[in-house]
Amino acid sequence: MKTHQPITQLEELNINADARRFLKETSKWSFFIGVLGIVGIVFMIFGGLLSSFIFNSLPQQPSTALPIDVGSVMTVFYLLLALLYVFPIYYLLQFSIKLKKALTTKEDAILADAFQMLKSHYKFIGVLCIIVISLNILTIIAVALGAFAFL
Repeated sequence: MKTHQPITQLEELNINADARRFLKETSKWSFFIGVLGIVGIVFMIFGGLLSSFIFNSLPQQPSTALPIDVGSVMTVFYLLLALLYVFPIYYLLQFSIKLKKALTTKEDAILADAFQMLKSHYKFIGVLCIIVISLNILTIIAVALGAFAFL
């Protein structure tokens, strides 16, 4: 009779043919999404640089002049956004490349490196989500406090 061991007690984990096929397909899709991410980063950089030229070339009326340079603010915003986007895309591409290599060479160490990249990708996205949710909550609180200030 075979006894069942918890997965934490296993010294090795064998990947069957179905799992190998799923991982191979996952590496293809993650590479595709990574390439799309690189294209998105290039568009962000291009759009950020272009926005400065567009806003500076618009004729401004003295009555509608803004106290800040909108083009420069948008340029900085898009460049920072592109820089922020580089990390999860890098991790995703590294996951895809290492996973494909691990499936080809059948080396456990490379597979572990691939999953480390996937963990880093999701950890970065998770922290970013926490930051965005926190900023949204702070914005709601600030708006609510501002609304009460006028009552």
